[in-house]
Amino acid sequence: MVKKFALIAGAATCALALSACQDQASSGGGARDYISAVGSSTVYPFATAVGEKFAEATGNKTPKIDSTGTGGGFERFCAGVGGDTPDIANASRRIKKKEFDTCAKNGVKDIVEIQVGIDGIALGEAQRGPGFKLSEEDVYKALAANPYGKPNEAKTWKDVNPALPAVAISVFGPPSTSGTYDAFKELILGKGCDANAEMKALKDSDKDKHEATCTTLRGAPYYVEQGENDNLIISKLDKNPTSLGIFGFSYLDANKDKIKAVPVQGVSPTYAAIADGSYPGSRPLFIYVKKAHVGVVPGLAEYVAEFLKGAAEGGYLAPKGLIVSPKDVAATAAANAKGMTVLDGSALK
Repeated sequence: MVKKFALIAGAATCALALSACQDQASSGGGARDYISAVGSSTVYPFATAVGEKFAEATGNKTPKIDSTGTGGGFERFCAGVGGDTPDIANASRRIKKKEFDTCAKNGVKDIVEIQVGIDGIALGEAQRGPGFKLSEEDVYKALAANPYGKPNEAKTWKDVNPALPAVAISVFGPPSTSGTYDAFKELILGKGCDANAEMKALKDSDKDKHEATCTTLRGAPYYVEQGENDNLIISKLDKNPTSLGIFGFSYLDANKDKIKAVPVQGVSPTYAAIADGSYPGSRPLFIYVKKAHVGVVPGLAEYVAEFLKGAAEGGYLAPKGLIVSPKDVAATAAANAKGMTVLDGSALK
């Protein structure tokens, strides 16, 4: 008997069997003979490289991968199960508890979490830029809307720190739907805030106030969102040599001819520094798989296996900027992929 998805409310009445309704495959709600993935712009170049290798090796169609940002990807992923919903969510942060609960509410109850590697949130500038060297606290004072609870009046980097250049604060970065945006706030902005003892104490006494004070970004012209397109940030830096950009390490690594890294806390975002955790912006990268779609969408399990093959030590994703996970993490990912082990959401935040 051909396997079928349970139809979600409002879906087409046609059964989601692989052998039926092929004329509806591209319109949603019908059978689908290709893998659909959505999410992180950071994971996107790795996912597309894996998709090409997968198609070559198996003869299956090349997966359709959309760069929507991590948050936008989870929104679509968690909408339900069925041929008109994605099979995979690519993420540059771990799924949040509220996203996991939304998934469950909409019938996406069996989710497989697989860490595919490590990335770094890189700060970069044009090759002809002034040569910034920043601390986490410098970044916080420059970009927080209300540093230490007071309106931000800093206009130049010299206003933030007398040792920095007297050039206007201008940072091009990802939008709020991006996992890079979330990770930047947590790993760099928040740590810069907590360098202040009063702010660190506030974290225990008033968590909501602490979060608002420490991680709310000011707007243009100081922090300018550039959408889910890190390559656009690269081109902006080339035209604005005194500006900074925020993006995944892989984009920095792939554009060394145009941009250079900005050290944070005295550490540059290099492969080695991100891998050993000495760079403060290190973060894990994930893919999330709907178990209900495995065995129904052709090649889904094989695609996941190909991803881990490319992400392994000596794999083809390292030259593209993906940092290999520690051995114990890689072993857990391999076990989760092989057994399609369902994520227990009780430990999520």
